[in-house]
Amino acid sequence: MRANREGGILDAFAKLPSAIAELVEEFSSTPVVGDLNAGLTQYSFWLLIAAVVMFVVFFAFTKKQKVVPEGFFVNGVEWVIEYVQDDIAKGVVGDNWKKHFPFLASLFFFILINNFIGLIPGMKPGTGAIGCTAALALVSFVYFLYFGIKKHGFFGYFKSLAPAGVAFPMNVFVWVIELFSLCLRLITLAVRLFCNMFAGHVVMGSFAIMATLFAQPMLEHFTAMNAVGALPSVAWVLILLVIYVVELIVAFVQAYVFTVLEAVYIQIAEADAH
Repeated sequence: MRANREGGILDAFAKLPSAIAELVEEFSSTPVVGDLNAGLTQYSFWLLIAAVVMFVVFFAFTKKQKVVPEGFFVNGVEWVIEYVQDDIAKGVVGDNWKKHFPFLASLFFFILINNFIGLIPGMKPGTGAIGCTAALALVSFVYFLYFGIKKHGFFGYFKSLAPAGVAFPMNVFVWVIELFSLCLRLITLAVRLFCNMFAGHVVMGSFAIMATLFAQPMLEHFTAMNAVGALPSVAWVLILLVIYVVELIVAFVQAYVFTVLEAVYIQIAEADAH
């Protein structure tokens, strides 16, 4: 009996690499409409769904909003809005926060809703694809670049990348480094969000697969031996639940980090000296 149980456990571990490979393959972009060259992938589809959900949330919030907030939904949305306003817009951008607050709040909610969608089994959020996070990063990059150029002028903005008071030729080297750092922001915004969300989905999927593989013999044919062999599945499920809670926090944190970084870049772009 012990030998059979150990054999079942070894069989489960033997199937694990191929199951993980299939899991990772499932995260590849597949077209829902058209093809990959000119079509709508599952990530783009859920990106649009997230946009619709965001508009519905804002619409419902404005309809239910009162002088004294009532209900979990209204109080919850208002708390998040005030948090973005006070902690990110006012706290980071500074005096010009009002004109940037709508963009920052929309960015935060859009990423947050996408991240939450990714925690629902079977759904593929936009933040789980590098193409979608790159598009978000590009919009954010163009946004702060536009306001920097608007305030300082095109040549004035790029000239100001090199701090005043640095003598030639060192100022040229500093300018090149700062220009490279400016371009790198686009990449880091996209990659940071994608990697964190994608890694979380793979980890959750891996533990779900392990729980299924160990429980599969018992589900197919219930015996005392198969029941004992399925006991590790309990541990995998418990770990999966803990990871799920952690991913809920990560979903909020990643939306916060992306929005804070955008606020920092806006503040730097509009600063008198940067």
